[in-house]
Amino acid sequence: MSTVTDPIADLLARVRNGAQAQKVDIFVPYSKIKAEVVRILKDEGYITDYSVDTEAAHPRIKITNKLVDRTSAITGLKRVSRPGLRRYVGAEEIPRVLGGMGISILSTPRGVMSGREAKKQKVGGELLAYVW
Repeated sequence: MSTVTDPIADLLARVRNGAQAQKVDIFVPYSKIKAEVVRILKDEGYITDYSVDTEAAHPRIKITNKLVDRTSAITGLKRVSRPGLRRYVGAEEIPRVLGGMGISILSTPRGVMSGREAKKQKVGGELLAYVW
């Protein structure tokens, strides 16, 4: 069994690949931080729904991709902070993605949230990913 050194990058790669292949359902191994990132994707309208399946031997997250006119709502995902180079931003330094058309996902002391929500609450943290 192989171990994943960066679980968030694995989540983003699976979602990116599923979106490009126009898959309706994407399955990802469960962890709390992955569930929070997927929750933000749902809240921001990039995916239709998600559910956590804890009945199996290995819990997993089922992500229902949002397909609009046979194309995914997600056109791109980028991992920003990684295990080899962490990237932290203050509340005033949170970047805009595609001039406000995309979102940034942050891990803050108040939990995982979108860049827009973090700016509103005036809190910074680790910049996890960009989604557009």
